[in-house]
Amino acid sequence: GKTVIEAERRLIDNLESPKLNEEIGDQDAAQLREDVELIHGVYDDFEREEYLAGRTAPVFFGSALNNFGVRELLETFVKISPAPIPRPATTREVQPEESSFSGFIFKIHANLDPRHRDRIAFLRVCSGRFERSKAFLHVRTGKQMRFSTPYSFMAQKKEIIDEAFPGDVVGLYDRGDLKIGDTLTEGEQFTFTGIPVFSPAIFKELINTDPMRDKQLRKGIQQLTEEGVAQLFTQRIGNRLIVGTVGDLQFEVIQHRLSAEYNASCRLKPLSYHKACWITAENAKDLDAFMQYREAQIAWDKDKRPVYLAESGWMLQSIIADNPKISFRFSSEIAAS
Repeated sequence: GKTVIEAERRLIDNLESPKLNEEIGDQDAAQLREDVELIHGVYDDFEREEYLAGRTAPVFFGSALNNFGVRELLETFVKISPAPIPRPATTREVQPEESSFSGFIFKIHANLDPRHRDRIAFLRVCSGRFERSKAFLHVRTGKQMRFSTPYSFMAQKKEIIDEAFPGDVVGLYDRGDLKIGDTLTEGEQFTFTGIPVFSPAIFKELINTDPMRDKQLRKGIQQLTEEGVAQLFTQRIGNRLIVGTVGDLQFEVIQHRLSAEYNASCRLKPLSYHKACWITAENAKDLDAFMQYREAQIAWDKDKRPVYLAESGWMLQSIIADNPKISFRFSSEIAAS
């Protein structure tokens, strides 16, 4: 199939080799040589240092549908990719060479198989060695967790693995215990930091069109937003559910998945909010007074943190100027501690 990387390959030394003509014919070989010469004239030579510095990106030519160039892309990626780097945590910087295991959840996918309502949490190993069925500390809850069927993925193919090392990504079956930003260790108490959430650009109210399926709708939108597909804000006035995204396409995906995976129907009503700002204050009374004064624009994110929904850029600047005791932030680090 198109997701399988074939083991058999016919290799040639270079494009001038006569073996190329034997394999694909004189006409196609000539066309290939001409096309590659054109590409060399347009693009600079690849330099790994420039790539690692984030100044250039490699360009690959191939076809996943026809399984052409897939293996070469993966092999090249292994060669040019950066080695695992140190990761900042709440108490110290974690080095990939450390012997003690640590890692964090960076993605969750619900209903990977809709028939079983399962969730896969994707773990990035940051240090030490991850081992199948070994007990690890879930720092946020303080509980020990074991994973008897950890997976590695290649396109649609997955296989159970026994161990993983820094830089590896492991798929863990999850019953709802894990969320993005969670840290797993061999016992040390720290949480990896630096996983930001940015203010959405588009806001819409989620309105249930089938009251008999309200429970399914709420469960579905909660699980989908836990994946990071969008952000969910709840307004206590009227118990409104507000979904925020960076683009309209995400709303279409959410609506389709709610229908297909949770059998829940809804409509999305556009809202004229300009930006979501996470608000804090040194004095809790100052924060409470502000939230009471601007109650109609206050919502709560999925981690129960207050958010001010600004109606316009001008209004936001005015509110910031009039409330110096309130801190307004346009991004928020994922809460996992």
